[in-house]
Amino acid sequence: MIRHLFILFSSLLIGGFLFTSGIAQPLQEADQSKTVWGTIQRTVEKHLGRPYVWGTFGLKSFDCSGFIWRIMAENRLHVKRTTARKLYTSLPRTPKDSFYDSGALVFFDNLKHVGIVKDRESFYHAQVSKGTNLSAFDPYWRRKICGFRRFPTQL
Repeated sequence: MIRHLFILFSSLLIGGFLFTSGIAQPLQEADQSKTVWGTIQRTVEKHLGRPYVWGTFGLKSFDCSGFIWRIMAENRLHVKRTTARKLYTSLPRTPKDSFYDSGALVFFDNLKHVGIVKDRESFYHAQVSKGTNLSAFDPYWRRKICGFRRFPTQL
């Protein structure tokens, strides 16, 4: 009986050591990235349905880069208000296998338009005809994609 308790206690002790020694780190990082994306997504969804107005960055209306700037600013990711093209050149590259990860920035039409990837099927953006909305990566949008960048988590 005492031997079984000793084995159980030892197993718990070793398991606790492995968990706190960093072996569980990838899981914790994955949970943190989901939390970061959840916060960003709540900010995005709060601003959906606003009209498109060129040169604006909220709160009542947005253009595409102003929408991205507002989402970043409200999540304490401060960058200079700029165009989609300059945003593309200033942000880190996205690995090819992460292009459609939630939170990636997707650029269209020779870097004239930008949105935020929600999932493999859709993205958020400020569209001239519909304002801020969720659009599908349908054939129309897919053929206009010219690049992806990572949504910065720290600047």
